[in-house]
Amino acid sequence: MATDALTPPPAPTETRIDITDNRLLADVCGPGDLNIMKIEQLLGVVILRRDTGLAVVGEDADAVARAADTLTTLRERAEAGKPLEAGDVDATLRLSRSPEPASDDQIEMFEGAPLEFRTRKKTIEPRTETQKGYVRQLYENELVFGIGPAGTGKTYLAVAAATNMYLEGMVDRIILTRPAVEAGERLGFLPGDMKEKVDPYMQPLYDALNDFLPGRQVQRMMEEKQIEIAPLAFMRGRTLSNAFVILDEAQNATSMQMKMFLTRLGEGSRMVITGDRTQVDLPRGTSSGLVEAEKILAGVKGVAMTYFTAADVIRHPLVARIIRAYDKAGL
Repeated sequence: MATDALTPPPAPTETRIDITDNRLLADVCGPGDLNIMKIEQLLGVVILRRDTGLAVVGEDADAVARAADTLTTLRERAEAGKPLEAGDVDATLRLSRSPEPASDDQIEMFEGAPLEFRTRKKTIEPRTETQKGYVRQLYENELVFGIGPAGTGKTYLAVAAATNMYLEGMVDRIILTRPAVEAGERLGFLPGDMKEKVDPYMQPLYDALNDFLPGRQVQRMMEEKQIEIAPLAFMRGRTLSNAFVILDEAQNATSMQMKMFLTRLGEGSRMVITGDRTQVDLPRGTSSGLVEAEKILAGVKGVAMTYFTAADVIRHPLVARIIRAYDKAGL
């Protein structure tokens, strides 16, 4: 009686990526080969150094192809002189998961807006398709909402666009604001003058600006009122013309504050409103102006909405997993 032969294991797949320049090879591999170790861990492949570059080996052909695509993208970034930062591997891997390439319509959609911002200190580019669409909306619409979890680049990309438009002469000033929801009656107990009292609430906006412009230039522009950073309450009674205006943490604006802010929009201005509906810090029973505005302005001409998800998180990969866990728990 014949016995069935054991099925042999599938032959491993191997793909090579040519990188003959040792400097580029070091950039792609990362410090201590951190980049290739991360790809190996996430995709279950083995990446080997060869005389002509790198070889990706694995039993799963799709995983090998994704790893090769990721390494090729990293090589192209390095060849273009762009720095390879910690989040680039994760972002490139996320983009490689899409089974369908961008259509001609999608590619044409981004032709009117830059896919990278060149500022005095660094070059910034959107990494996910949602971020690319968001950047396009920042250039094509007078009012844009960026809604989603922390770490998705909502405010960072908006500040980058504001800086770019200012340097290109498209706007005369940049205005950044946030609700100081924790100030209230306790504000008077904080030490210092009014600026010193509210600066802690504005610090994330200062941090973003300092990423794009030299500190001395930021200081000079603030002294000349070309950059203004102030609590939302300070916007009342103003008309904001020829400006790029950003309202950050908008989930903490009340309904009346949101209406007040939206009606400040003047000629030649762009307005961006960013927020996370899951992190409302308003007192119990107080409606979020962001949630209401999202419903009221849906479909209004000239208003664009971009919705970010955990897939767009560009901070530490654990942040995306934390967000997904909270979403699953309904919190």
